[in-house]
Amino acid sequence: MSSFTIYHNPRCSKSRQTLALLNERGIEPDIVEYLKSPLSMDDLQSLQQKLGVPALAMIRSKDQAFDDLGLNTVQGSNHTLLEAIAEQPSLLERPIVVCGNKAVIGRPPENVLKLL
Repeated sequence: MSSFTIYHNPRCSKSRQTLALLNERGIEPDIVEYLKSPLSMDDLQSLQQKLGVPALAMIRSKDQAFDDLGLNTVQGSNHTLLEAIAEQPSLLERPIVVCGNKAVIGRPPENVLKLL
């Protein structure tokens, strides 16, 4: 079985539920607490490629920093949005689970079942 990685915020209920769902299936993923260890631009670009989504789908638009940084006016600039996530990790949608060359956002947590 391929190894799994979860980009996790232990304070987030969806992130905790997703981790529990993996554990219930016998999967012990590598846990990256991205708020403690922010992701680089290269990491974020790799995640985006594995997710197969625009950067906007990776960002928490309801996070206060989204409005504070004026990101609500950014029109489709992947690079600008990824830079914002790199600088303000709380903007990263969570959790993200990676297995091999694929990744999913665990909202809802059952999305991770697509990787099994």
